[in-house]
Parts: sequence; C-alpha cells; structure tokens
Amino acid sequence: MNLIFTAALGVLGVFSALVLSPTANAADGKAIYSQTCAACHVSGVGGAPKLTDKAAWAPRLSAGQAALIAAVLKGKGIMPPKGGNASLSDADVKAAVAYMVSQTK
Repeated sequence: MNLIFTAALGVLGVFSALVLSPTANAADGKAIYSQTCAACHVSGVGGAPKLTDKAAWAPRLSAGQAALIAAVLKGKGIMPPKGGNASLSDADVKAAVAYMVSQTK
C-alpha cells in the first residue's frame, strides 16, 4: 500500500509541476503579446512592424517562424532581447510569436 501511495504522489508531483509551472502555462501568446509586444507592434514604434501590416510582415514570415523566434530571443534592431521583458521564458516567446504569426496571415 505504501508503494502505491508513493507512486501516486510521484505522478501527482509531475502533474502539479506541469500545471503550476509558469512555463507550462506560458502558451497564452495573445496575453503575452498584449502585455509585452503590443507596446511597439500596435503603433510601429522604432520601425516595429504593426501586427496588422501584412506587407511589413511578408519578408519576416518568409524567413520562417524559427528565425522570428531567434530574433525575439536575441533582440533585433532597437528591440531588446525578449521584447524587453527578461522574465519571459523561451516558451513564452514562442507562444507570442505563434500568436503574432497567426494574426498576420
């Protein structure tokens, strides 16, 4: 009986880590966009392509989503790494990029 209880606690621990982990819940790209990216991508601050400007996004999209993610992680032009929000995880960045890409097509 003790072995079963221990195994159940182990499974529960893994489940809790997945559900409660900040990176596990980071897949809300729209919220991340709204909190971090929109500051520049709504109005085009510093040459940032506006989210709704399909022509401005076309060459960026042709480079591929991996290139977009890399640019956000490292920073590009005046955009600092992770859009200036160092607390974002790589998963957060990927989710935000995926959301933005979905809005530009």
